Amino acid sequence: MKRHIYEKLVQWKKSTARKPMLMQGARQTGKTYLLQEFGRREYETVIYCNFEETSGLDQLFSQDLNPDRILADLSLFLGHPIRPQKDLLIFDEIQISNSALNSLKYFCEKRNDIHIAAAGSLLGIKLSQPGSFPVGKVNYLHLYPMTFLEYLEAVGEQRYVQLIDSAKKPIPFNALFHEHLIDLLRQYFVVGGMPEAVQQYIETKNVSETRRIQNEIIKSYVLDFVKHAPSAEVSKLFLIWDSIPGHLARENKKFIFSALKKGARGKTYENAIVWLEDAGLIHRVHAVAKAEHPLKFYADRSCFKVYALDIGLLGAMAGLPVELMVQGKQLFNELQGALTENYATQQLVAHCEKPLFYWRSKGGRAELDFLIEGDTQVYPLEVKAGINPKSKSLTSYDSQFNPQTLIRTNLLNLKQNGKILNLPLYAVSKLNRINYFTTRPYL
Repeated sequence: MKRHIYEKLVQWKKSTARKPMLMQGARQTGKTYLLQEFGRREYETVIYCNFEETSGLDQLFSQDLNPDRILADLSLFLGHPIRPQKDLLIFDEIQISNSALNSLKYFCEKRNDIHIAAAGSLLGIKLSQPGSFPVGKVNYLHLYPMTFLEYLEAVGEQRYVQLIDSAKKPIPFNALFHEHLIDLLRQYFVVGGMPEAVQQYIETKNVSETRRIQNEIIKSYVLDFVKHAPSAEVSKLFLIWDSIPGHLARENKKFIFSALKKGARGKTYENAIVWLEDAGLIHRVHAVAKAEHPLKFYADRSCFKVYALDIGLLGAMAGLPVELMVQGKQLFNELQGALTENYATQQLVAHCEKPLFYWRSKGGRAELDFLIEGDTQVYPLEVKAGINPKSKSLTSYDSQFNPQTLIRTNLLNLKQNGKILNLPLYAVSKLNRINYFTTRPYL
């Protein structure tokens, strides 16, 4: 299955400023498969080291962190020479070995001719710890679950990826194409973007089997709570994780600590939420009352929403009946905000690679789902599950800030009406080119 981040890996290989690369991402987003496929295609040999599977591998890094000595010992242990430029050396689950992680600094400084790509399912947690890794000695990439565009390619609908990418003006798509894309989007809402679940659906077209895979993935995350999180945080992780569908099902999706446990306070649960963020399992979207650059300066750190990393997993967590897939528009009608906002979050995080915020007026009387930072402007985005063109939130935002462009995304076709641009949900990826709007009122 093609992943769009692959091109960034190719650029990394060719870069004259290349450093050892760290790929972050939640468990089972496809990091290992992608790196091995990249190595198979772009190098003569892939040399794979897994610190979780291979007992004692860490000992090869314990004597010292001299790259030449490490390379010699690795070559002897693996029975294969590690050649500059020709081989890709993969360190998987590298967060298990502090010494291996720290050795990347010296590979950067002394043996940057060796191409090293490292990955780990809980690497984000490791890197967030003070002093865990020298800054500036590695390149970073983050792999998320498959986006809707990647899903289209995986299920053989590359033509629609090209159609969406080629849109440069707000001219509606052919109605036949539009309706088919809505059907495919409905399918994605159930299957989601976890590669194993997508592969299962492609091979069997059995949504019950797909749901079984999703539940297994969720169980692996829960096991990570027990195995890797501080013992004092485990029960809190369970409470937060289990509460996500319920929080998103509310009309006001703000995360409320008292909904976890009577009398619960944010200070008590903050570390657990940060752990889930660092593990790549949730996305936090903070509120701002002022829509000005830079948004992070105006963020209210006590007011936020929590979204799951994948829409398919959210459906499994909520116990959403998979039969809804074949019931037409009912999927969107029954679970409007929860699934649709989570979908939008998942796509925006992967495509735009910027922190997300939402607007909340002073006093909390009005809210707008997302604010997106361009180079010179802040763009408001309203997300709706259906086809209602009314935009009360956008109207309220417009009256206060009077932006050049107002954006909404829903099940309606591509269209511009005055300063309001309607972007169909299946084309929300276009917002990675948000700065088109700084010079022209079209995509």
